[in-house]
Amino acid sequence: MERLPLPAMTRVLFICLHNAGRSQMSRALFERAADGRHEADSAGTQPAERVNPVVVEALAELGLDAGGRRPQELTPELAEWADVVVTMGCGDACPYIPGKRYIDWELPDPAGRPLDDIRATREEIARRVRGLVGELDGADAALTPPAAGSPARPSGR
Repeated sequence: MERLPLPAMTRVLFICLHNAGRSQMSRALFERAADGRHEADSAGTQPAERVNPVVVEALAELGLDAGGRRPQELTPELAEWADVVVTMGCGDACPYIPGKRYIDWELPDPAGRPLDDIRATREEIARRVRGLVGELDGADAALTPPAAGSPARPSGR
């Protein structure tokens, strides 16, 4: 798949079926890893009434508060807002909008799973999020001209 150029501050939308587990963890972990350099949101194609309480607990172990978050429905406006769309188990219900970069993460749905399983999913999401943020930061660096008097960055691409 061809990679499209991304803006300096990339907007990432995490989508799963209920927006109660995987996408909520992804958003929280992405926001921490990006530290304001990129933006994130999350949505579901069939949003639940609340974030999975075991997911809230797993995030709280890392000092992340998801207790006040509410699952939201995926709208065309949210999909348009994003530069990168990360899907997790929503299949054909996930929209396709030309000009967006799509990434699919196969991750188990945390619904009904014990805390230890959710911790393992959280750690896998954290690993993937670190890779995505690093990639987006690298894209920013490749697009940013060197400061006056600095040697030019090698493109390496």
